[in-house]
Amino acid sequence: MNLPEFRTGPLITSAALVGAGTMIALAGLAVGGSHLFAATRRWIQAMEVPPSEVARLKWVQAKTAAAAGAATWRNGVPADVNS
Repeated sequence: MNLPEFRTGPLITSAALVGAGTMIALAGLAVGGSHLFAATRRWIQAMEVPPSEVARLKWVQAKTAAAAGAATWRNGVPADVNS
């Protein structure tokens, strides 16, 4: 056979180090993610108007503007007879 011979010791060590590194990376992601989540919650709670209310108001404004534009398109703009 012309296959390479591998020693199991270094392979097992490298697999253990990769596993440990993965666990450390996941722990870092968990700590960073929880900090970002908590900071975002504090930021939103400190706002005078919550983002959901701002979104609702903007939605109402957009619907009103669309309805006004559609009505103007259907009815037309009266021509100025004094021009």
